[in-house]
Order: sequence, then structure tokens, then C-alpha cells
Amino acid sequence: MKVFITGGSGFVGREIIRQLLAANHSVRALVRRTDALNNFNGIETVTGDTTHPATLRDQLSGCDAVIHLVGIVREFPGKGITFKKLHVESTENMVQATEEQGVKRYLQMSANGSRKNAVTNYHKTKWVAEEKVRQSNLDWTIFRPSLIYGSEDQFINMLAQLIRNLPLVPVMGDGQYQLQPVSVEDIATGFVSALDKPETFAKNYQCCGLERFSYDQLLNLIAQALGQVAGARKIHQPLWLMKPVVATLQNISIFPITSDQLQMLLEGNICQDNSWINDLSLELHDFSSSIKAYLNPSL
Repeated sequence: MKVFITGGSGFVGREIIRQLLAANHSVRALVRRTDALNNFNGIETVTGDTTHPATLRDQLSGCDAVIHLVGIVREFPGKGITFKKLHVESTENMVQATEEQGVKRYLQMSANGSRKNAVTNYHKTKWVAEEKVRQSNLDWTIFRPSLIYGSEDQFINMLAQLIRNLPLVPVMGDGQYQLQPVSVEDIATGFVSALDKPETFAKNYQCCGLERFSYDQLLNLIAQALGQVAGARKIHQPLWLMKPVVATLQNISIFPITSDQLQMLLEGNICQDNSWINDLSLELHDFSSSIKAYLNPSL
């Protein structure tokens, strides 16, 4: 198949492109910079921006499927970077371009926790974007990944850096909120496998790994992967103290967390339905051995 992909230069996008090429698909990637995917041989790149529909005109011609990955985890309204623009408007433009240019197959990256009554703007806009897809005439599939990990991830690598460098790792609240991390390789395999499977049409897939961990357990597993057998040394911060601090400092770009991100962390990130594993015949990676392979390959 010839696959048109947006967000291909991102963490998940690069892995999907690798797997598309390995499966002998051809790839046309939408990029804003012509050098964004220079490290890939044999792919076609076209310049455009999903938030500017005019740049999408005729870009999908000859393609058999679209994979739309564009999204952000944090807003910077002063720079015009908002959830509404990058989630909702971007998806609306891609759906319209896909329909108008005669491509039927469409795969969308959303997020676990996306729902109509979501608390955070991140999850609300992911839901609105999903609704744009569901209301289309396309053969669509929506993926809602949990926390995605891999050698190029930000979250697990950031926590590993804290564990290496700090005598005590700060933890918001009691650290018992649950996470169910999933490998970037498994997410990419899911996307590629679903391309030609009609049984996945009109499906919304929660995408989690096999194991659930509390945040405290996650920190311990990361520490053990780094060779700290006893686990991470932690200091729990009361939420009544930290919530106003985060709210005050979140507009400073170097501050590592926003109120939305704190809320999503406290909500947890687990799957009630992991049917994507059976539907796509997946064999998921083990979290502990996977992170050890890239955090401390010498062990």
C-alpha cells in the first residue's frame, strides 16, 4: 500500500515509518521542514501543515491510506500552539482532505482517557477530534495509546534522569495512581497491521501493555533497570501543596508539568478493554526487560 502519514518525524511516527518500510509499504510523509526525515531512505516527503488546509491540496493523490499522528502534550498559546488547533482543526482538515482526494482508509492517533466528559482540555480535544473522524465517510480506526515508552521516549528517560541525579525523586501525592505503559514498537505494529484489516474498521482501540503499575512501582522498575536493586528513593509531596504550585508555574516553558498533566497523571492511565491485542494478533513487549535494554544496555 501507499501510505500518507502526518507527524512522521515524531517519536511514534518514526517507528511507524520504519515498520511500514519493513513491511514493503511505500510512504509519503507530510513535513514542515524538508530535512525532517532525511535519515530515512526510500520515502517521499511533501511540504505542508495540517493546520493549513490549502497546503494539503492534491498531496494525497495516489495513496491508499492515511495515518494521522499530529498532536501535542502541552499548549503554548502565545506561540499559537493549542490543543484546539493541533488536535481538532488538524484532524478536521485531514479528514476533509482524505475524503475530497478519494482515499478511504484512515487511521487516527488519539489518547487513552479521551472521552466526552473529560476533565482536561487535552482529553476533551482528543475526543472532539475523534468525533470528526467518526462522523466521516471513511473506513476509520482510532488508536488510544496509554503511556508510550521506547528508547527515544521523553517520560521514562526523564524519570531515569531524575533517579540518576537526585538523592530523592519527588512524587505527587501518594504515588498509587495506576499506569499501563505500552511499547512504541507495539503501537507501530498495531497501526501497520490494521491497514488492510476490514475487521478493524469503525473500531476505537484502547492500547495498553500487559501489566499495570502504580507510579511508585514504575519508579522502582526504572531504578532497578539502572542497577539500583532497592528501587527509587522517593519523597511524596502533598497534593494540597503541589497543585497551586503547578498552577502558578505552568506557564513557564521550562517548568516540567502543567495542571492538565498533573490531573491526567492522578487519573491514571489503564485500559479496560485490550481487544487490540487479539484483533491485531500482537505479542506485546515486556516493560521491565524493554526499558533495561535502552536505559542500561550494559546490564
